[in-house]
Amino acid sequence: MVAERCSVETRCVAGVDSRQCVASAVAAHVSIADRARDSRTGALVRDRLGLFTLAPHAGRGADQTDAISRKTLIERLNEDLAREYQAIIAYVVYSQTLKGAKYMAIAKELEGHAGQELQHALTIAKQIDYLGGTPTTVPREVRMSPKADAMLQFDLDNEGDTIVNYRERVRQCEALGEYALAEEIREILRVEQEHQIDLATALNKAVPTLGATTRR
Repeated sequence: MVAERCSVETRCVAGVDSRQCVASAVAAHVSIADRARDSRTGALVRDRLGLFTLAPHAGRGADQTDAISRKTLIERLNEDLAREYQAIIAYVVYSQTLKGAKYMAIAKELEGHAGQELQHALTIAKQIDYLGGTPTTVPREVRMSPKADAMLQFDLDNEGDTIVNYRERVRQCEALGEYALAEEIREILRVEQEHQIDLATALNKAVPTLGATTRR
C-alpha cells in the first residue's frame, strides 16, 4: 500500500496535472480498500495511521473442519479410540457367533480383523498420550442381532463411519503440523478400507461410496 501511495505521489511531483493526480490517488486508495476488506465480514481494515491495510487471508482458517487445536484433536482421537474398542468387541463376538457354512470364511476373516483393530487401538492410544491426553476406556455401543447378515451390516456401517472420520483426522493432523501422526493414521485407514471391502464382498454388495463426515 505504501509503495502504491509513493508511486502516486511521485507522479504528482513530476508535474502531472493536479486533477489527474487527485483522481489517481483516489482510484489507488479505492483499489486498496477493495482488497482490504476482511475476508469473512467484508469490513475494511485500517492500520494504526487510519490507512487501509490488506486483511489477513482466512485461507483454511477456524471455519474449516481441519483447523483445530491440539486439545480438540485429542478429543477426536479418543472418539476414534472408542470406535476401535467397538470394532474389537464386535469382531470378536461376531466371528464366534456367525452360524452356517456360508459364513465360515468371513468368520475367520473377522478373527483376523479383531487383531488388526487391537493394533489400531494401541497406535491411537499411544498418539493420544504423545499429545498430552489420556486414552479413553469406554467403547462405543456394540449392536447385536441373531441374523448373520445383520451383524455383518453393522460391521460394514461401522467401518464406513471409521473411514470417514480417519480421513478427516489426517487433514486435521497435517493442519497442526503433526505429519508423522497423519502417516500413522493413513496406514490404519488403508487397513480399514480392506475390512470394508471384505465385509461388502461377504454381503454381496458394492463397496459403499462415503461422503463427508458426520461424527457419531
